[in-house]
Amino acid sequence: MSNDKAELLLKSNNIFTATTSLPMKGFVAIKKDKIIAVDTENNISDYIDVNTKILELGDKVVCPGFVDVHCFFTGYVLNFVGMDLSNAKAADDIIKLTKDYAKTLKTDDTLLAHGLDNKIIKSLTKEMLDEAFPQRPVVLFAKGNETCAMNSAAIKKYNFTPDTCYPEAYWRLLPEILSNKDFISQEFKKYMSMLNKRGITAVKEMGFDDFYGFTDVLEELEKNKELTLRVSFMSQPVAANMNLDFGEKMRQRFKGKFLEFSGYNRMTDGSISELCGHLKEPYSCDKNLYCAQDIDYEMIEEETLAADAKGFRFSLHAQGDAAISKVLDIYEKCQHKDGKLVNRHSITDIEFSDPADLERMGRMGVIAEIYPQIMSIANRNSKLSMIEEKIGMERGRYYWNRRKMADSGVLISCGTDLPLTIPNIPESIYHACGALFPEGGQPFNKENTLTISELLTAWTKGGQYNLYHEDMLGTLEPGKLADIAVLDGDVFNTPIEKIRDIKVCLTLVGGKIVYR
Repeated sequence: MSNDKAELLLKSNNIFTATTSLPMKGFVAIKKDKIIAVDTENNISDYIDVNTKILELGDKVVCPGFVDVHCFFTGYVLNFVGMDLSNAKAADDIIKLTKDYAKTLKTDDTLLAHGLDNKIIKSLTKEMLDEAFPQRPVVLFAKGNETCAMNSAAIKKYNFTPDTCYPEAYWRLLPEILSNKDFISQEFKKYMSMLNKRGITAVKEMGFDDFYGFTDVLEELEKNKELTLRVSFMSQPVAANMNLDFGEKMRQRFKGKFLEFSGYNRMTDGSISELCGHLKEPYSCDKNLYCAQDIDYEMIEEETLAADAKGFRFSLHAQGDAAISKVLDIYEKCQHKDGKLVNRHSITDIEFSDPADLERMGRMGVIAEIYPQIMSIANRNSKLSMIEEKIGMERGRYYWNRRKMADSGVLISCGTDLPLTIPNIPESIYHACGALFPEGGQPFNKENTLTISELLTAWTKGGQYNLYHEDMLGTLEPGKLADIAVLDGDVFNTPIEKIRDIKVCLTLVGGKIVYR
């Protein structure tokens, strides 16, 4: 009999430990920040006394906490910068509202706003903003932040335009936003709460260059014990080349259970839909085109090998089959032991791949960072039409080939590219296991999907392995930290067309309830 009594005990018919493929009926016993037992009901009395709080969860599914390995808080926070224009009905309204708002700002402050209706933005011209604001820079982000309205002063100062309104282009604006420590701290707390509500207990955040001061905000939150997410962060070189000195300083500075530096991130190719995915064979719509953008693989290789030599890992984003193959060529030159990579390098996205390269990934130990909700932002007709036009359905068979990854022994983890999508584990099951677009209908490449157990394992055990935390997190086992998420429905037995109705109902981080 155990002398260790639980402070909190979760009792359920569906405990998914991520150590096996099937859920078990039993309980998870928690004391302080750790799991002290995961067992069947026969032994439950060993862990209960008068002070134990017991939660009867029925058929709800108890899982290890979910991990999102590819997030951009700095992109997400643009949804909240400056004034809110979501209620503005016309261009004239926006001019009046922004003029009034400008009176509350300092003379040299950039005027920022969010929530601009995409329909209005076409009628809000640069000339209108120039007339209203001849000197003050103005950047008004549309809903979704994929475009914006700007005046000439802003274009000159930040060196991007509404046509290039994406993070790697507007990086010059981010230091100003992130320097507002009070605003950023409050928004990150809201961000953590939003993710906790979705069962997320750990993230890997992408930060440009030296994160423009955001590490100070994270450090303050950690110091005050206000982090309800475990945060690993990467440096993505944008304004300058990779900074190894910064990485070394961050590695030494952050060594706690809640905050650490995780290496470097870079893009290789772009989207196949824009002819920027790098292909092994030419595009079907242009027999002379393999990729419409230039990719400096030599520079990427130099940085990756330099980072690898210092014990840092790289995450390289690749969508087309040639880009994936080129990344693997680079990783082949990194340090190996017993045929596997020494450092846990990964490939993000992996939308269209050559099965032979997925086998290479498995042999080398390269981690896959897939986007299991990516189908949620498309509809079947438009996506399949794009695939047919760009590469043809013969090659399209290898779109989102997660089945081949699993069968090739690839360690799979899950990301969202947040704010591209927001973590939603039941929705990810609908898409990545059901092979369905949002409107339903016929599955697409169903033979390429993962099982529900495999996907949940990727969200949990796979994510924590990605972050080097598999010894203390990622599975429900005695001795591990009690980061736990509970789904309010049985995802293993719910019809796929109804699975998106299931929600997270309880989240624990370090044994503390952070969402209920």
